[in-house]
Amino acid sequence: MNTFRAWFITGTDTGIGKTFATCALIHVARAQGFTTLGMKPVASGAEIIDGKLINEDAARLQAAGSFNPGMELINPYCLRMPVSPHIAAREENIHIEPACIRRAFDELVRRCDCLFVEGAGGFFSPMDEGIDAPRIARELDLPLILVVGIRLGCINHALLSAEAIISRNLRLEGWIANCLYPDIPYLYENIDFLRYRLDAPLLGTFPYAPNAALDTLARLITLPDQSISHAARSHS
Repeated sequence: MNTFRAWFITGTDTGIGKTFATCALIHVARAQGFTTLGMKPVASGAEIIDGKLINEDAARLQAAGSFNPGMELINPYCLRMPVSPHIAAREENIHIEPACIRRAFDELVRRCDCLFVEGAGGFFSPMDEGIDAPRIARELDLPLILVVGIRLGCINHALLSAEAIISRNLRLEGWIANCLYPDIPYLYENIDFLRYRLDAPLLGTFPYAPNAALDTLARLITLPDQSISHAARSHS
């Protein structure tokens, strides 16, 4: 039986390239022969396309995957307002149910070898009352990959995020450095410092290249060597 692998992708902030990185990771896994899908349980900010409410990030994950399992599984909760999910859910009278996310996750597990679950915003961004990325990652029993937006202040954001992950008994199994600007003072010094301080391997560094193709980015990163979700396997 193939070993199922899954990760939860989180970030040091919103707008730091989680979807960018997740799509590249999907590409890496597919290149290794895995049937691979992406999932974004909760997304805010969407528009009507062909009569359906679609979030752009979820659509990118859909396009990157090995096949299309349906947006209802990729993105169970799609909120219209481009604000924090907990506010959008309240204003749109939608209650986020972890059990619903779990059902969609389990169905995707049955259909693929490898699954990347992308969070919303930074690590502690709330999705609903009492529901945030730490809770979803714990309930799905997934190890985490942290996307670090390299810019002024990134060291503090990265170390705080990693400490929060570890303090909640979650597994940080790698991080990705994503350069957000073309000219970042002491770029390599910042990355080297984080390589020294973060207790997880650097999986790769994305240069500032907003229009880069996925196959180009995929050559710059690797998957964690050992990251198996036993809970996910039990549902396969």
